[in-house]
Amino acid sequence: MTDTISGPTPLTGLRVVEFTHMVMGPAVGHILASLGAEVIRVEPIGGDQTRRLLGSGAGYFPMYNRNKQSICLDLKSEAGIEIARKLCDSADILVENYRPGALDRLGLDYERLRESNPRLIYCSEKGFLPGPYEERTALDEVAQMMGGLAYMTGPPGKPLRAGASVIDVTGGMFGVIGILAALEERHRTGEGQKIIASLFETTVYLVGQHMAQFAVTGKAAAPMPARISAWAIYDVFETRDDPVFIGVVTDALWEKFCTLFGLDALWADESLRKNNDRVLARDRIMPQIRGLVARYTRSEIIAKLEGTGLPFAPIGRPEELFDDPHLVASKGLERTALENGTITELPTIPLSMNGKRPNSENKIEPWGKSSRQILAMLGYAQEQIEEFVTAGAVEAA
Repeated sequence: MTDTISGPTPLTGLRVVEFTHMVMGPAVGHILASLGAEVIRVEPIGGDQTRRLLGSGAGYFPMYNRNKQSICLDLKSEAGIEIARKLCDSADILVENYRPGALDRLGLDYERLRESNPRLIYCSEKGFLPGPYEERTALDEVAQMMGGLAYMTGPPGKPLRAGASVIDVTGGMFGVIGILAALEERHRTGEGQKIIASLFETTVYLVGQHMAQFAVTGKAAAPMPARISAWAIYDVFETRDDPVFIGVVTDALWEKFCTLFGLDALWADESLRKNNDRVLARDRIMPQIRGLVARYTRSEIIAKLEGTGLPFAPIGRPEELFDDPHLVASKGLERTALENGTITELPTIPLSMNGKRPNSENKIEPWGKSSRQILAMLGYAQEQIEEFVTAGAVEAA
């Protein structure tokens, strides 16, 4: 387990109010919380359903909702809406990722909230930016399919989504970028603004390199399993036990690779000295390299490549990363208490600031745990708080 440490908290003093579920919206709040912001999640009575997902969704809530306070409100009640409005009036930043128009119908849209809180930065995480598609329901997988990422990931004719919620998380990151830019502008103008980040446009940005490839070459990019690589040796190779990725991406590294493995005949072939010539000769080169690597174990290959400057990687699995020596040594994992009391470690945000990671003790707060505390902070008297709880407008743990 990592030690408790105090990392950088540049966003201390900022209050974030979240109306979010699943991954994209909560990822925004998690990044802001990791950087020191106070993040308050508004959950429905009974808690966010994301807490109870099974299978591949079982990790969503603990990963993206660490170090947030929880208040449970019935937003169909007048009292619940009153409290939500008061909470938004106290906020620097609002984050939401519900269906288009959901908060508008509750009177929690940007135009109305800015009347009483003109400094509010309102971040909507949506499926699409404004345009013909904006009313469609989108998920990470929908965006990957529409935006060309699934096509590029799977073999020809078999689109395949990436193995993590990459668009939800990246879309959340773009939301954070927009928030930080809006904060900087607020320093100059004193005014907040509305930001929208989206799944579809995030996907398009990520596949932009393949669009540019078509613009440059006039040829459509092939799916990654069938692509013509920019480098001849840039692939996964079987060893005697477990596979390993190896890349040879410069002419100087080609010389080093040949020297390291005693490939005198390949180095002597002057027709292979330039990268593009090696790409054209890939069918001739690769069988020799595959046969060479297959004689070693993975550990032997890694030991041989370590420190050479040649790109390589063992094929890791998520469950193996808990014990990764680099992550452990660099404070890349944070001690986290799950709702059921289990102590584990989860990834901190991938930043270092002034030589420190934003790494700290984490907790997953039960739903409604901070309801009374937040209501008191908003100025409600204890008697009124208990009336809200008794009436069902607020749930408190």
